[in-house]
Formats: sequence, C-alpha cells, structure tokens
Amino acid sequence: MPTKPAPIKKAAKKEPAKKEEKAPEPAPAPEPAPEPAPAEAAPAAAEAEAAPAEAAPAEAAPAEGDAAAPAAEEPKAPTPPPADEPTSAPLDLFVEDKNDTSVTIIWSQPETIGVTGLDGYTIEVCKEGTEDWKAVNEDLQKSCRYVIKNLTTGDRLKIRVVAVNAGGRSPPVALPEAVLVKEVADRPKVRLPRFLRQRYVAYVGDKINLTIPFTGKPKPVVSWTKNGTPLDTKRVNIRSTDRDSILFIRASERDDSGVYEMCVKVEDFEDKASLTLQIVELPGPPASVKIADTWGFNVALEWTPPSDNGNTDITGYTIQKADKKTGDWYTVLDHYHRLNATVSDLIMGNTYKFRVFSENKCGISEEAAMTKTEATIQKTGIDYKPPDYKEHDFSEAPKFTTSLSDRSTTVGYSTKLLCSVRGHPKPKIEWMKNQMIIGDDPKFRQITVQGICSLEIRKPGNFDGGVYTCRAKNDHGESTVSCKLEVKQPVIADAEKK
Repeated sequence: MPTKPAPIKKAAKKEPAKKEEKAPEPAPAPEPAPEPAPAEAAPAAAEAEAAPAEAAPAEAAPAEGDAAAPAAEEPKAPTPPPADEPTSAPLDLFVEDKNDTSVTIIWSQPETIGVTGLDGYTIEVCKEGTEDWKAVNEDLQKSCRYVIKNLTTGDRLKIRVVAVNAGGRSPPVALPEAVLVKEVADRPKVRLPRFLRQRYVAYVGDKINLTIPFTGKPKPVVSWTKNGTPLDTKRVNIRSTDRDSILFIRASERDDSGVYEMCVKVEDFEDKASLTLQIVELPGPPASVKIADTWGFNVALEWTPPSDNGNTDITGYTIQKADKKTGDWYTVLDHYHRLNATVSDLIMGNTYKFRVFSENKCGISEEAAMTKTEATIQKTGIDYKPPDYKEHDFSEAPKFTTSLSDRSTTVGYSTKLLCSVRGHPKPKIEWMKNQMIIGDDPKFRQITVQGICSLEIRKPGNFDGGVYTCRAKNDHGESTVSCKLEVKQPVIADAEKK
C-alpha cells in the first residue's frame, strides 16, 4: 500500500514539465521560465511549503487505494501546483516624513511580480552598526506606504522592505543611509502674496515696501538674493520677524530691477519664492526721424525706435506736424504702433516740419525727434480727365417680388389686395377680375407707388368674390400674379333674422 502513492508523485513532477513547454507561448509571461529551479534545488522556505502539499496527496492516496486501486490513477486534478518564484525587489524606497517617534516610508511595487501575484510587504529595521533585522509589521502590508511607530528619539535606524508571495521573500530594498529619529519642527513655507506672483512694476523714485509672510518652527533662517547674488544692503533693506520678511527700498531706481529670491530654512528643510521687480520710467525720443517721400498732398515719414525704452516695452508713437508760417504743432497720429506713417491732407503751398514722440506705460517721452529737412507742398496744375464709364443698362422685364395672397372678407367690409413689382422702364399696371379688366370702376381703387400695387374693394357685395389678377407690362415683357377673394355673409346678421 505505501508504494501506490509513488506514481502520483511522479505525475506531479512531470506536470510542471508540460507547463514549461506551454508557458512561453504567451508573450508577457516571464514567470514560468525559472520554474525548474525550485524543482532541482528550492530554497528552504519553498521546500517547507512544498512538503505539506506533497504529503497531503501521499496520505490521501492509501484511502483511495483501499476503495479501488485503478481509480487512483485516473484523476489528474489533485496534482500539486508547480513551485513559484519570489518577486523582484521593491523599487524607489525613500522617507516621506518623520518625527520624534515615527518614520513614514513609501516605495513602489516590484517590476516583476509573477502569475501568483503579490501577497504583501514586510518592513524590517535594525539599529545602525548591527545586522539584527526585525519585522515591524505583524501582518503583511498591502499598500506601498507604511508608518513605523513607537521609535526611540535619537536612534539611527536602517530600514528595508521585502516583497512576499507564494514563492517566498524577494530581495530586499534598503534606504541608502540610516535614518535619524528626531523631532522635526514645522516645515518652512513662503506664502507669496498673489499680486507678487506676477511682475511687480513700479516707477522710478517710488518707495517700495513689500511684506512676504512665511511659516516654520522654530524660527526659520531668512536669506535674500537678487539675480542669484547677495543683496546690496545700501540700496535694499531687509527686516525679518518670526512670521514675515519685509523688502524695503526708499527711492527705487532702474538698477533695482531684477529677480529677488527669498529662502526660509529650518534645519534640513527649506522653501523658496521669487518675485520679479521692474522699475520703469518715461522713454527717450526715437533715435532718428526723416522724410522719406513727398507727393501731392502727402508726406511719408520713417523713424527708428528709441535707444532708451524706459525699462519697459514701447507701446506706441505720437506724430505731430507744424506749418512753417505759424509754428503751431498739431497731433496727426497718436498711439501709433508702426515705424513709418503717411501724413495726408496737407495744404498746397505750405511748408511743414514733423516730430515724433515715444510712448510706454509711463507716458509720452519728454522730448521728441524732429525731422532735419522740411516738406513743401508744391502748387502744380492738375489736368483732370474723367474716366470713361460705360453706362449700366438697367432695362428689366417686369417681375413681381411679392405675390398676391388668397383672402376672405365679409359683405360690407372693405378689403385691400397688395403686391410689389419691379422693372425698367416703369411697367404699366392693370387689375383684372375673372380675366376682365376692371378699368375705372369706382367700386375699386387702384394705387401704384414705387412698385407697391394695391387694389381696394370698397364694401364688397356677394358678387365681388372671384379671381383677381394684377398684370405688369413694359417694353421688355409682362408678368401677372393672381389670388382668390372670398366674400362671406355676416354671421350676426343671419342670427338676427332667425
């Protein structure tokens, strides 16, 4: 009887070999390849788990053999599962936070997990200088974040994480350095006001007083730099308290423009914030301006941008002209963006000079660039030859743009029929009732004004109903439209008779 379970064991060893051949068929399955290793020489932990699995079929086999020996060879379902392999080591282990009694660590899951999945993680610690590793979690940790609690302040601990699955423990991933357990105060944080998150613009001579609050415990160490270099204390004053830092400039100059960076530091933690300060003033005049051309009553001007833009963008130019006789300046164009312009509508026989001002967000330049030469509008005879235009032929056959609509009216109530027609020459309008020309019948009033044709039927009777037609005719053709008029008896009158 003890010899009967042996074939079942051999079948169990052959079964993984078949799975080895079939396993490479799916592309994303790297796990089955290393399966022979546990079969030849598995780790001690894997053998300990595999032994009970093999022993169970061995003990169950005699019970089945007592009933019927052939029946034990037929079922293949109870064959033991193939041995699994541990996952690869977890990734990216680092300290997220710490205080005087706990350390919070986070990591990423292993790159290779396997078909049986991942059961969890074991977090182990030991004091620096020893190799006495101890697990700090009784149950496997499912998530990739863990808080190691109840630590002693001042200890230096080495920390590592091991992934566990059915194949056993993975290689550990450890922090590169030991972690010092100590009290960490509030991390510093600069709370830059919203209006300083964009470029802060001020005018030359303005007093600048900017307050930037921050948090941190104990009192953070505050430092300032300008464009990456220490501040000039002769120009900029810094006053810091436990809660804020003040940047003060008594009278700003253009050299005070730049990127100011504030850094607050508490032990190994620090926070930085930067603000851009721009000191602007009125721009200088354009570098040069000249008269490019003169023709008729027009003068073309060209100029170049100013060499000094006032530390901000040029937003436009103002062009002025002056008659040599009077010398009075008049603005021709303002807020003009191009570097050339044409001055028109000048007076014949007059001599003009021109000047151009620059403009930025501070205003118009105090000085202007003036043309070195003058422009004279010559008196010249002009021979006007009217162009030859071919007269347009407006001739058109009559065409109704609005048709007549069927209508109904009541005996004794006047009604009006309307339509519109166009055509050139002006078409002649005729109204017809039941294909008979109405003519000058006083019962009907015919009016045609600017193509609007109307026929008024005065107090229609029972015999005034029928088909009314409007016909328009000229030398190029004719056109007609028709409608049906229905004359009804009044309902109230019938009720009174009854």
